[in-house]
Amino acid sequence: MSAKTILIVDDNQKNLKLIRDILQFKGFATVEAADGETAVELAKSNQPSLILMDVQLPGMDGRTAMKAIKANERTRNIPVVALTALAMRGTREELLADGFDDYISKPIEIKEVLKLVQKFLG
Repeated sequence: MSAKTILIVDDNQKNLKLIRDILQFKGFATVEAADGETAVELAKSNQPSLILMDVQLPGMDGRTAMKAIKANERTRNIPVVALTALAMRGTREELLADGFDDYISKPIEIKEVLKLVQKFLG
């Protein structure tokens, strides 16, 4: 049985490494991108089981990348979870209305990430 792959998209190398290390320790394969354009391409080429997407990215932002992924027939069913440091009242509802499947606020808490991955990947 092959490991489920999770695409991590974050331009902050510390956040990327933290999430990657947590997920790889738990047996998941990871693919990484630091910008939205790369994320869209990796979603198409790797068909990950889940995408963790930073909202604020250089170039194409996370919302635009998520919408491109959801608009593509090959990638539209991949759950995309927003990662954001801008977590205020109403942020969750706004991100879900935009099309994200869920969200995690930063700073990232390991238990929260694992709980969310479990929710989507079982």
